[in-house]
Amino acid sequence: MADAVAKAAPPLPTSKDDINGTWNYLEWGVDRIMVNLSYGLDLKTYMTLYTSIHNFCTAQKAVGAQTNLNSSQRGAHLLGEDLYRRLNDYLKRHLTGVHTEMVKHVDEALLTFYIKEWKRYTTAGTYNNHLFRYLNRHWVKREMDEGKKDIYDIYTLHLVRWKEDMFGSTQNAVMDAVLRLVEKQRNGETIEQSKIKSVVDSFVSLGIDEQDSTKTTLDVYRKHFEEPFLEATKVYYEKESAEFLAVNSVVDYMKKAERRLDEEKERVPLYLLQEIMTPLMKTCEAALIAKHANVLRDEFQILLDNDREEDMARMYKLLARIPEGLDPLRAKFEAHVRSCGLLAVEKAAQASEAIDPKNYVDALLEVNTQYSALVQNAFGGESEFVRSLDNACREYVNRNKVCQKNSAKSPELLSKHADNVLKRSQKSSEEDDMEKLLNQVMTIFKYIEDKDVFQKFYSKMLAKRLVNGTSASGDAETSMISKLKDASGFEYTNKLQRMFQDMQTSKDLNKAYEEHLSKGFSSDDGIGTSFQILGAGFWPLQPPNTTFAPPALLVKQYERFTHFYADKHGGRKLTWLWNLCKGEIRANYIKNAKVPYTFQVSTYQMAILLLFNDSDTASYDDIASTTMLAKETLDPSLAIMLKAKVLTASPEGKTEPGTTYSLNYNFKAKKLKVNLNIAIKSEQKQEAEDTHKTIEEDRKMLMQSAIVRIMKSRKTMKHTQLVSETIQQIKSRFSPKVSDIKKCIDILLEKEYLERLEGDELGYLA
Repeated sequence: MADAVAKAAPPLPTSKDDINGTWNYLEWGVDRIMVNLSYGLDLKTYMTLYTSIHNFCTAQKAVGAQTNLNSSQRGAHLLGEDLYRRLNDYLKRHLTGVHTEMVKHVDEALLTFYIKEWKRYTTAGTYNNHLFRYLNRHWVKREMDEGKKDIYDIYTLHLVRWKEDMFGSTQNAVMDAVLRLVEKQRNGETIEQSKIKSVVDSFVSLGIDEQDSTKTTLDVYRKHFEEPFLEATKVYYEKESAEFLAVNSVVDYMKKAERRLDEEKERVPLYLLQEIMTPLMKTCEAALIAKHANVLRDEFQILLDNDREEDMARMYKLLARIPEGLDPLRAKFEAHVRSCGLLAVEKAAQASEAIDPKNYVDALLEVNTQYSALVQNAFGGESEFVRSLDNACREYVNRNKVCQKNSAKSPELLSKHADNVLKRSQKSSEEDDMEKLLNQVMTIFKYIEDKDVFQKFYSKMLAKRLVNGTSASGDAETSMISKLKDASGFEYTNKLQRMFQDMQTSKDLNKAYEEHLSKGFSSDDGIGTSFQILGAGFWPLQPPNTTFAPPALLVKQYERFTHFYADKHGGRKLTWLWNLCKGEIRANYIKNAKVPYTFQVSTYQMAILLLFNDSDTASYDDIASTTMLAKETLDPSLAIMLKAKVLTASPEGKTEPGTTYSLNYNFKAKKLKVNLNIAIKSEQKQEAEDTHKTIEEDRKMLMQSAIVRIMKSRKTMKHTQLVSETIQQIKSRFSPKVSDIKKCIDILLEKEYLERLEGDELGYLA
């Protein structure tokens, strides 16, 4: 509203209780403040106005219409009310004029006018509030204390009048102008952001609490600014996103959606209230993401197939913003990883007839490593994606092509791979590499369901490494056991740790034996010996499955040690595991050898070769009768020496009765040490079969003990509940079949550990 020419001041009221004269003078002063604010009020005029209000409010009686009231208090009350009412009417008239001018403007001109008048009006309200503070302190306060409605301090009265006389008929036009301005900015144009900020502030200021006028609320702002702002935002982005997706790729759309979300977030501190942040972002997410979530998810498989990590990260961040936005992605991711794992194993299995443990584990690891990195880099290591990865890995590790015929093949191959790793000749500089390889074994181990199978094979292979001294590193062996203990508990590794203790005990015992020999015995037969004492309850070793008559040289040695051990540990019995014993023989007979060759042999091979000390030839029958070895052991032992050309046979290459064997005096080898102690494949196969049989027996005992333990604590239980709880108790060791548990229950019923009760109930018999 344009500033008017200043009017001349009316005369001062002739009497302090002259309401008409007082108001005429006050109206002139208020008008100067409201309309001609730029002229201001000098201190003298201000004090005169203030004094007039004070005098009027403290008048002892009323005039005119109030002369029939005798109470001075009531008169003062009515005079204050009259003054308040006249100011209220003045504000109404003033705002009618402002409104008349405002409707002549549109768009940015409307905003400019609105903001100018709002600032002028609220500034004047502040001046008037000071001017009428006596009225505020006394009459207004008393009225409010008495619970009167629609009575406010003078500044709040200004706001109430604006809200009722201006706001109701202009806020729609103002908001339309604001929204058009915001749309311009969203379209890339530069705008005066301060205008929107001023409108927001005005809407907030008008939030007067109807229950308590001294308090403010955001009700006006939320209803008249926030709601239309959010609705306009929704409409804008729904239209823009649909149009953009129609002609652009999903990846390009995601980039645009990211930019738009960032822009809206940055917009809030510029000219909006912080309180709008959450609803604004939800509105944008609904329009930009939720509405097109299916289109985005359909693209996910393409991104997976092409390893588009950056774009998958972008999609993850977008869909993570909406409720349940990631669930379909996790399902697709899990199915994809499972498929890749199965394919990797199938390729590895096709490469050779008998799959190599290293190739098998590498195939499992390759997929796990690739998608573990993807989960970390693209999905922020989110726990649900980690769970999906674990589920997929568990599937392809335990149920792949290699496991079709034998479900326990994965743990068996993993244990063989671990054996190869721990037998490798590692240099000290490669300790970190060894630790890395062991961690890789543990990565697959955590997915293995039949952990008891791994334990059986691992313990057998560890026993052989310790007995044969083929471990790459004692520290590596200890580290591996520690990792298994952390993963599966003390009981899982108890026997493995006891093996190490036995090895240390054996070292101490050999040292004591050497001291014993130095004191009372002398060994002039040129044979050096060492012995390992292995506890029968902890070592997974079987006694030899063949008879054997050790050569006299060995008999003398082991009898001497047996006497020593019996003296030291009375009552203990030693069982000699000839199948695990080994030694070295120096071959002094070979012509043209500057340095004698040394043969690394099994005890059985040693017994065969020692026969040639007495004769250059020996028949198959003589060897068999002298060593007393079973044909299943004798034949492979001879075959290895024939293949290495240590012996020659007549007829050539035969290992059967009627064959004669001779030393090869022209033997040649690249190395001075020749290893003849090579594992026999048939024995290895038989050992694997025996191990699986042992596992089956152990499982039956484990299931039966679990059933008895459960029934002992419960006393009675439904059959189906017992099966379910048994599975829960032993699933950390292996995945039991329901049919096997039922067979174990039947066995316990026969043994009278359990009894059948009425219905499906089972009872425990103490």
